[in-house]
Amino acid sequence: MSQVCQVTGKKPLVGMNVSHSHIRTKKRSLPNLRWKRYFLTSEKRWVRIRVSSKGMRIIDKLGIESVVDAIRSRGAKV
Repeated sequence: MSQVCQVTGKKPLVGMNVSHSHIRTKKRSLPNLRWKRYFLTSEKRWVRIRVSSKGMRIIDKLGIESVVDAIRSRGAKV
């Protein structure tokens, strides 16, 4: 499963670990993603979304109905 937030679109970042002797190795910083269930009152069903902690705050602010509409307008299945 890809590590992408369905609300914000956050993806893993790629960078370098640099040691004291300046040996560089690749590292990957993953977003804080969780599977979360929300209830859609208009459809009378639960939806399961892969969402970051920032995405949860956006859902709290805008509401799940408008966020799901935005996800579906991008062409993703919810």
